[in-house]
Amino acid sequence: MAMSKRDYYEVLGVERGAAEDEIKNAYRKLAFQYHPDKNPGSKQAEEKFKEVAEAYEVLRDPEKRRRYDQFGHVPAGAGPQYADFNFGAFDLSDALRSFMRDFGGLGGFEDIFGPASGGGRRSRRTTGQKGRDLKVELRLTLEDVAKGVEKTIKLKRMVSCEVCGGTGAEKGSSRITCPQCRGAGEVRQVRQSIFGQMMTVTTCPRCGGEGQIVEKHCTNCAGQGRVKGTSTINVKVPAGVATGNYIPIRGVGDAGAHGGPPGDVYVFIEEDEHSVFKRQGNDIIAQIPISFLQAALGDEIEIPTLDGKASLKIPAGTQSGKAFRLRGRGIPELHGYSKGDEVIQVLVWVPTSLSSEERKLLKQLSEMPGFKPPKDKSFIDRLKETLGV
Repeated sequence: MAMSKRDYYEVLGVERGAAEDEIKNAYRKLAFQYHPDKNPGSKQAEEKFKEVAEAYEVLRDPEKRRRYDQFGHVPAGAGPQYADFNFGAFDLSDALRSFMRDFGGLGGFEDIFGPASGGGRRSRRTTGQKGRDLKVELRLTLEDVAKGVEKTIKLKRMVSCEVCGGTGAEKGSSRITCPQCRGAGEVRQVRQSIFGQMMTVTTCPRCGGEGQIVEKHCTNCAGQGRVKGTSTINVKVPAGVATGNYIPIRGVGDAGAHGGPPGDVYVFIEEDEHSVFKRQGNDIIAQIPISFLQAALGDEIEIPTLDGKASLKIPAGTQSGKAFRLRGRGIPELHGYSKGDEVIQVLVWVPTSLSSEERKLLKQLSEMPGFKPPKDKSFIDRLKETLGV
């Protein structure tokens, strides 16, 4: 059973009589708090981000807010009489567009729930419908993340029809006023509901809200102005990204219908698991085995790094689990100047199969005073610290 939606005012933490600026400020605070960039990989934060975006898109619009205040959310199992009050749910792409429209400096995004009501009829569109935004997953190695990389991605998307130039009209044909809505871009219907007689205004199904239709369709694209195709895009990935970060690329999504503007592409980063290192923030951690003799006598060993190999000096008497930190050999801070560290944890390797001669020699060594662990309390405490007990 689907869970009921929370009250939109409760989601934003404002009173029902809150002013427009108060609603916007509340949304801004919560959107920045739960933004995917600040919470990479967190599904809970993503759901919160979508929830506050949905609440804001309803309450920022005077007409939608009035309808929400009067009817609230659509009841579970409600009939078609509630169709005009179903505000819908946002996916992540919708929520990101909503955020960037008001706070990302992008501009030009139409209200995702439809044009804002200003008390009059909707103005006729002069261009076609905006193309769909696309979401792409880009998998990167830890080495890619450490250095930054440029990748080429092949996209399956809707592209502008070359025959008609994206207009959807056959050569020599023109666009005419839509006979169904008479150029208004919307149609009105009167119907009976549980609230009595109601008038509804919907987007014209024939012209898609444009107010115009093609007199004679292009045979190549069936009047849509776009066809299925493929294209490639280059993506510059900065050093320091992590799983859940995304890169928006403007104007390379699906081509818009009837010559409309193209959508955008959101490239979401997925970091592959590394064979040696584990990432912890901007630090990288590796466990390296050493022999008992190396730990006891000390040695200089070769260790892996993200850009090759390096030498690490192991002091005599090193205990298993000891961690060595190599400053600045980790992952760069995203859009920053500092770098994380590389942490090498050495683990003393114990042989599992010994010859009789080897056993005999080790038995002799074990009887010597230097090979017996001390039993004083300070040693036990140090051992616990080393083992993290």
